[in-house]
Parts: sequence; structure tokens; C-alpha cells
Amino acid sequence: MKKQLIILFLLIMTHLTSNAQSGATQSDANSRLYELRVYYASEGKFQDLMTRFQNHALKYFYKHNMRLEGFWLPLGENKENKLVYLLSYPSREAREKSWVEFTKDKDWQIAVKASIANGEIIAKVENTFLKTTDFSPNNMKSVGDRVFELRTYKATPNHLPNLLSRFRDHTVKLFENYGMTNIIYWTPTDKEQGSEDMLYYFLTHKTKDAGLASFKSFGGSAEWQAVRKASEEKAGGSLTTFVKSEYMMPADFSPLK
Repeated sequence: MKKQLIILFLLIMTHLTSNAQSGATQSDANSRLYELRVYYASEGKFQDLMTRFQNHALKYFYKHNMRLEGFWLPLGENKENKLVYLLSYPSREAREKSWVEFTKDKDWQIAVKASIANGEIIAKVENTFLKTTDFSPNNMKSVGDRVFELRTYKATPNHLPNLLSRFRDHTVKLFENYGMTNIIYWTPTDKEQGSEDMLYYFLTHKTKDAGLASFKSFGGSAEWQAVRKASEEKAGGSLTTFVKSEYMMPADFSPLK
């Protein structure tokens, strides 16, 4: 009996510890600043850019307290020579400090100089500062063997709260019902980047074809049709002006797969 009580006690403590760690992870994800960065390589320089990331940039990110969350390449033909990655930081202040230290790092400067010996390798960089929504699952566990879908929405004027409510109360759950995995949801932190009308999120699917099939089933479902109709009637029209979908594969060195 005593042995059974000890075992029961250990099981309870393990469960409590697991829950505490899960809560801490969720809280940490919700408090962090995220930065979604999109690079376009110069013509003929895509592999040079990838090599600079893999062999140099990643270690300096870690050195200067910049957490690489994920790194992706477009699925299929990459006509734009594009790559996408996600960093996170404890705060905006921490981000600014890390980037100053990163760009001033002498070893990093040497690596950059060597990488552009035969010409500039970056044509354009875009970045967006993001914070998680209150319904984001922050499901950042790497499981592999799947494709990622980055979806970007622009809400109609003054209707971002209505769009977020629809996701919070209905859409997120419906996605799961139709075989899609919710990863993380954000809105921008800065007004000039869309804090009043933009929503970004990641889903994953077994394959792109599976994702397309899931969305077809989701979009044709009676439950979704009813939810959309009710939300648009309440708002007096559509909640979005555009929706963009990008399917991507994680790079071999991406922490999130």
C-alpha cells in the first residue's frame, strides 16, 4: 500500500510539473515579440544567401539572443528567390539591442564581406513585427513530415475585431475539424504595418494537396457557411479585403519542422 501511494504521488507530481512547464511555455510565447523576415536573393545568388544563413547568420543570431523559431522556403518553383524566417525576442527593446550587437559583431562583418565578394546577394528585405492573439495556440513543437501554410488577411475598415472574434469563436476549431493544424496567430504591433487591419497565421498540412482539399471541405461546410453569414450580417458586409496563402517547406536547419 505504501509503495502504491508513493507511485501515485510521483505520478501526480509529474503531471503538475508538466502542466507548469506547458503554462510557462505558453506564457513565454505570448509575451515575446516576433519578427517575420522575408528575403529576396539577387539573381543567381540564392544559394550564396542560403549558405550565409546556414554557415554564419544562425550562430550569430543565437550569440546575440535572437531566437530563430523557423526558416522556410516556398514550395515548388521559387521564381522570386525568396526565403522566410521567424525570429523572436523578449521585448522590442531587446530586439533593438540584439540587432545593434549583431550588425556590429566583427566576425559577422567579416562573414558578410566574404559572402558579397562577387556581388550583393540580397535584392530586398521585408520585415513585420508581430504579437500573438489571445486565441493563438502557440503550437511550436517540431514534428516533421508536413508543409506549412502562411496565411495573411487584411480586414475591411474597422472590422479586425470582428474577424478576430470569428477566428476565436469558430474558425480555429473548424480548421482542426477539417484536418488542419493551427500553429500560431498574430497581429502586427505597429500601425504602419497593419496593427488595425492585418492578421497572420501558420497552419500545417500533411501535403499541399491535403491542405487544398481540407480548405475545400471547410469552405463548403454548412457550419462554416452559417458562421460566415452570421458574422457578415453583424458587420454589414465582408470582414476581409484580401486573403493570401503561401505554402512552404521548412529548411533542413529550421528549428520548427
